[in-house]
Amino acid sequence: MTTTTTSIGGGGEDRVLATAQQIVKSLNTPKEVREDMLLIFSSFDNRLSNITDLINGEDSKADEDRFGEAEKVIFRWESKSEAHRNSVPWEESPVEAGEYLAAVDEILTLMEGLSVRSDNELVDRAENALQIAMTRLEDEFRHILIRNTVPFDSDRLYGSIRRVSLSFVSNDGEIDDEFGSFGEEDRDAGRFHERGGSLGDTDVDLIHPDAVVELKEIAERMIRSGYEKECVQVYNSVRRDALDECLVILGVEKLSIEEVQKIEWKSLDEKMKKWIQAVKIGVRVLINGERRLCDQIFEGIDETRECCFNDTAKGCVMQLLNFGEAVAIGRRSPEKLFRILDMYDAMADVLPDLQQMMSDEYVVGEARGVLDMLGDAARGTFAEFENAVQSEASKKPMLSGEIHPLTRYVMNYVKLLVDYSVTLNSLLDTGEEELERLQGSPNDDLGIGSMSPIGHRLLLLISNLESNLDEKSRVYDDGAMHCVFLMNNIQYIVQKVKDSEIRKLLGDQWVRKRRGQVRQYATGYLRAAWSKVLSCLKDEGIGGSTSNASKMALKERFKNFNANFEEIYRTQTAWKVPDAQLREELRISISEKVIPAYRSFMGRFGSQLESGRHAGKYIKYTPDDLETYVLDLFEGTPCVLNHLRRKST
Repeated sequence: MTTTTTSIGGGGEDRVLATAQQIVKSLNTPKEVREDMLLIFSSFDNRLSNITDLINGEDSKADEDRFGEAEKVIFRWESKSEAHRNSVPWEESPVEAGEYLAAVDEILTLMEGLSVRSDNELVDRAENALQIAMTRLEDEFRHILIRNTVPFDSDRLYGSIRRVSLSFVSNDGEIDDEFGSFGEEDRDAGRFHERGGSLGDTDVDLIHPDAVVELKEIAERMIRSGYEKECVQVYNSVRRDALDECLVILGVEKLSIEEVQKIEWKSLDEKMKKWIQAVKIGVRVLINGERRLCDQIFEGIDETRECCFNDTAKGCVMQLLNFGEAVAIGRRSPEKLFRILDMYDAMADVLPDLQQMMSDEYVVGEARGVLDMLGDAARGTFAEFENAVQSEASKKPMLSGEIHPLTRYVMNYVKLLVDYSVTLNSLLDTGEEELERLQGSPNDDLGIGSMSPIGHRLLLLISNLESNLDEKSRVYDDGAMHCVFLMNNIQYIVQKVKDSEIRKLLGDQWVRKRRGQVRQYATGYLRAAWSKVLSCLKDEGIGGSTSNASKMALKERFKNFNANFEEIYRTQTAWKVPDAQLREELRISISEKVIPAYRSFMGRFGSQLESGRHAGKYIKYTPDDLETYVLDLFEGTPCVLNHLRRKST
């Protein structure tokens, strides 16, 4: 055996090594597998013990050649001037970009192999080249993000906005400042309470889609190279700035809680309105878009993707939440309630989406907390309004007996509250004390038990308003004016209920009872205003029969009738009954009582005076005259009768 082995030495050993080397190379296996195969070969024959060094030497030469080519690509870009690099964006030179990324891949692959053999010189060169490449990729990642950010167009995101009248009037009734001034649509058609607002397509690209592919390719290389932190920092920095800019476009400013609470109501109302839309767009468009962008760029790298998204979105979300919190803990006043309810609805609407998208429990917990705070603010503001209605104590009478500003304010306010019935039913409850008050009042036959929470509270609110109006009516010494004031205000309340969704909450029985009250006040007015006039047309006290009644008594009767009628005309033309139908019914009732009585009285006794001197001094009006003059009543414009005396016959 020894002789045979020796005789094969020299050229024979070279042939054996060459043959083994060719066999291993032809298998085209990875380096690690080839090395294992060579170890196995060498265990069969000690002449193959040097083949590993031989092949590794050749591999090292090939690796160095490949690395050299990749290194040239990296340094060739670095040798160009910064101006040139900036003038030819990465995304506009796909061939060069592809060559550069391939060079990075080559270096990364070689480094993974080099780490096994610890070729220090080549490792150092590779690490240096990779560091240079990562610096460039980091810059390109930033520039691509910035250059390809899609301009934010908020206008096209807004759908139709439902406009609900919330107009304002002058504060004529010396109503408490707590109520502001709040009234009829026709007083100032320029002011509206804007609610809702539907978004269009919420799948909006925040970055141009073509650039997303390039960003993903760069992110993969940076993370594979151990530059994950730098990649995430660049992404967060650029995208946070972009989201901040979007909030500015949406009208959301960075304000502290103290700053928010110092803003006057008119400005705060505008900021709240913008916030409501910004929350919807912020979550449904911006945060949703950011979620999709992170999913695309960092696909397959779950931990990095979540961390990057949460860090980017957090600032935008927290800025929105801070404003919501500032409003929620601010001073409570009735005019804020509708905006607070809108904010609550907007927050409740987007919270499920936010919870689904964000894994940051702190941010999600803050969002839940702000929603709860807005709910508390709405409850507290509603209670403040109830107390204000009950305690409003202005005593200045309405000179024309018309609708009190408090009535207008409360009923327009209530009419808008009904639009929020679903939300208020979830926020409000009716305590035992309130239920006892309702059940012990004239409302206890209205089916209180079957009413919703908002129905209970509105019924109690309107009852408090009616009690307050009854108290205010006591300032009128004139019984007729007292009745007209209450008649006008109750009629206004009934009309507001009847012509709106409030009717469904309070029921038809409530409407019927209040209409009965209006009729009672109308009857009370007729009695208080016209009894004295009608007493002048009675037969008692005239003396004698129709044919021989005392002329002196008749003259006195006609004279008193004229004076009383003229006084009523002078005062009650200045009174106002705004409801056209009620005004007409009241005039008809007056005519039905007064005109027939006057015509009958004239028919029985008029002839006894008409034949005498100065008859026109006493019989100044015909029945038709009176009927015409009655039509001037309740228009709110004071008039005086300057009737020419009829000529004596």
